[in-house]
Amino acid sequence: MTSAVEELWVRRFRDDDGCETKLVCFPHAGGWASAYRTWAAGLPSDIGVLAVRYPGREDRLSDPFPTGLESLADDIAEALGELTRHRLVLFGHSMGASVAHEVALRLKARGCPPAALCVSGRRPPHALDGMRRLSGTDEEIIADVVRFDASRAAVFADPGLREVVLPAVRADYRLVDDYPGGRRPPLDCPVYGYTGDSDSEVTPEQMRGWADITHGSFRLRVLPGGHFYLRPEEDALLADLSEVLGHVTSRTKAA
Repeated sequence: MTSAVEELWVRRFRDDDGCETKLVCFPHAGGWASAYRTWAAGLPSDIGVLAVRYPGREDRLSDPFPTGLESLADDIAEALGELTRHRLVLFGHSMGASVAHEVALRLKARGCPPAALCVSGRRPPHALDGMRRLSGTDEEIIADVVRFDASRAAVFADPGLREVVLPAVRADYRLVDDYPGGRRPPLDCPVYGYTGDSDSEVTPEQMRGWADITHGSFRLRVLPGGHFYLRPEEDALLADLSEVLGHVTSRTKAA
């Protein structure tokens, strides 16, 4: 039986009784839970595939945007409360990596840490100094989104779709700009990093800085592509995640 708050925040793409390990996915800035809709088909059938539903988009269009990235993490950690009875692995891309990390810290503080944290396409919190600010005029924000994902140009060219999509992007960019980062208490779980080899937002060396946020092990996988490498390289990414999830499941069962 799931709670109302869990249903509000979590979208399930696969989650049956046999899924004791659950992959919880966190979208990028301006992104939607549905970005992960194809992942269940590429992961083992005993892995639950869930995604976080940020406010202000898709079927939460009328819900107010969060006031800060850390308050967003507070709300998500609260919503995941019942799910922590299971083995959780968190995956976040870009802004979602920071949100997933902050949620992992809150779950650890509650005595129910995730089994692993997977971070993608984002600098670690202690290495955010000097990052470019994302917020700007609407036209500047649209140009930035299209620079990374040309397929979104058609969305912003349609006045009706632009009115629906742009507010979430604008709000998320503000969250990213206002997030202070800095040193955080270390996690104990393993951390797995992913990035594209030509990502203009983060280098592989910067991604290796995620090793500093845990007492556990760290491993980085670099795939071909830019900031949204995970779309054309979805098969390779999910094959690697399948190995990670299998390792995490066997390790925690043996513990």
